[in-house]
This record gives sequence, structure tokens and C-alpha cells, in this order.
Amino acid sequence: MASIVIYTDGAAQGNPGKGGYGTVLLAPELGLRKELAEGFRLTTNNRMELLAVICGLEALKREGMQVKIYSDSKYVVDAVEKKWVLGWEKKDFLDKGTERPNADLWRRFLKSYRKHQVSFQWIRGHAGIPENERCDALAVAAANSNTLKIDTYYEQNQYNR
Repeated sequence: MASIVIYTDGAAQGNPGKGGYGTVLLAPELGLRKELAEGFRLTTNNRMELLAVICGLEALKREGMQVKIYSDSKYVVDAVEKKWVLGWEKKDFLDKGTERPNADLWRRFLKSYRKHQVSFQWIRGHAGIPENERCDALAVAAANSNTLKIDTYYEQNQYNR
């Protein structure tokens, strides 16, 4: 079975503010490439970084794939590689009775993550890595598009904190 490489990036103009994500999926052995991007009217950079990963994983058609994800988000990479997200999950994403930020996305991430054999590699952003630079361009363009989606969970819950 072919291995998949996913590059991801998120962007927010203001934090919170309008934002977007960009994802590039590669199956080098098959010569396949796919780009994904979406923009949102009110969100955060961390949400977009995580959503970029989620959408990349959700785009995979078959389960059990070998996946290498490159991200410039320490938030995402450390949460997974240091297994923080598993500890959060054990506590039902609650921290002292309050829901942990981005719990909705972390739950969604874990569903897709568990369908594959996934490893993460942190990379420095804006360091000239072509696919990371492409993801950044996709994320920024999505954030600046005229068709911004509503990050419903974020908008409904950010004002209730």
C-alpha cells in the first residue's frame, strides 16, 4: 500500500479573526497530489492548524494508510507526539470543569487519526520548504476569500467562556 505525505498549515488574521487552512496530500509512489483549503470568518490560528490536519486525514479514501504529517504547529505536533491529547480525552476534554479549547476538533481528529498509522514531524514555518510554503499560501488565500464559512462551534462557544 502506498504511503501518504501530508503537509499542513493554518492562518488567522487576528487571533481570533478570519482564518483558513491549507493542506497538501502527496502519494509519491503513485504520483498523486491533492490540495485542500477553506476559509472561516471567525476562528483562531490553532483551530486552523488542527483543522488542516483533520481535513487531510479525512480526505484519505482507505483506512490503514501509512501517513506522515509535516506541520509547523508545535501545538498540534506536541499534543499528538507527547500524547497530551490522549490525556485530555481520558478527562473528556475537561480542565477543572471547563471544556478544553478546541475539544470539538480534537475529538474529530482522534476519529480520523485512529483509522491510520500516523506519524508527525514538526518543521519550521516560513523556512523555504516548498510544500509548507504552498500550504501557507493556500491558508492565507482561503482566509482572504469571499466565501468564508462559519466556524459554528467556535462562534457559539467562544462567547460563553
